[in-house]
Amino acid sequence: MMSDHPRRFGIGYALAPKKQQSFIQQSLINLAKERGIDLIRIDLSRPLVDQGPFDCIIHKLYGPAWKKQLEEYSSKHPSVCIIDPPDAIERLHNRISMLQVVAELQIPQKTETFGIPKQIVIYDSSALSDPTSLDGLNFPVIVKPLVADGSAKSHKMALVFNRDGLLKLKLKLPVVLQEFINHGGVIFKVYVVGEYVKCVTRKSLPDISEEKLDTTECSLSFSQVSNIPTQDRSEDKNENYYEIMEIEEVDMPPDSFITEIARGLGRAMGLKLFNFDVIRDVKVGNMYLVIDINYFPGYAKMPDYETVLTDFFWEIVHPKNEQDKSEAIKLVKDSCF
Repeated sequence: MMSDHPRRFGIGYALAPKKQQSFIQQSLINLAKERGIDLIRIDLSRPLVDQGPFDCIIHKLYGPAWKKQLEEYSSKHPSVCIIDPPDAIERLHNRISMLQVVAELQIPQKTETFGIPKQIVIYDSSALSDPTSLDGLNFPVIVKPLVADGSAKSHKMALVFNRDGLLKLKLKLPVVLQEFINHGGVIFKVYVVGEYVKCVTRKSLPDISEEKLDTTECSLSFSQVSNIPTQDRSEDKNENYYEIMEIEEVDMPPDSFITEIARGLGRAMGLKLFNFDVIRDVKVGNMYLVIDINYFPGYAKMPDYETVLTDFFWEIVHPKNEQDKSEAIKLVKDSCF
């Protein structure tokens, strides 16, 4: 006997408290409910295999214990899609390996071209005083921790104008030195949700003149390239700030070009939920450089995020046909465990 009530779908989410607070907003919960999708918090104090039922699990947790829980759950419930694969996410925890995938993309480059800034890893403090160790890297450089695990310390960076500035910094090695490219004080943040791609603008570090490199100021510390260092950090919580930035008169990169890069990255990394930061080299004009890739970013800052995420959930749990669903689950599992 058929039920009069349409089937509902459950999306289990396992997120750190801060991420849960910013992402699982009431507006998202309500819209998903209207589409027959319930967002269910996973209780991290209980074994995952004892919870559910879920049609899909989304997560942003790390570590061997959590990975083992996902493996056990997937083994017991093979039809449940887990987004995204832990091994694929871990690639983004290293600022060198995360950008290597950009260089591997096979995308035709015609009018616009793309790549990554020159960067090297410093493992030994003695290398900082050895000019040959910089491998021709030009100042200024951005100093970043090699590990990018979302922790506060992984966001601590510095813009260094000369070698003296580099030597004066009390660096916790290993670090990445990434050549700073003048980019007009604008960064393009590209949000990816499955096949959906949205590019928005944010303020960035201002261009550095040749005269600036000769000043006594050796370095400047900050936490995010997409924020001016002197800016009040409280602005991050002001939604109007982001809305203003999105309507500034900035020449946007072509949609088709950015979308190709985004989908190419998604396929190459085996990820569905991520964003990447792009800058435009002011000297070249049509040269775009990917400088960072982040897993499960702050989607609430993306315009109309509730609709975009709800559509994505719907496509995951309610594909056009069962064959599409089986293929989607198999693709995730093949790259996951």
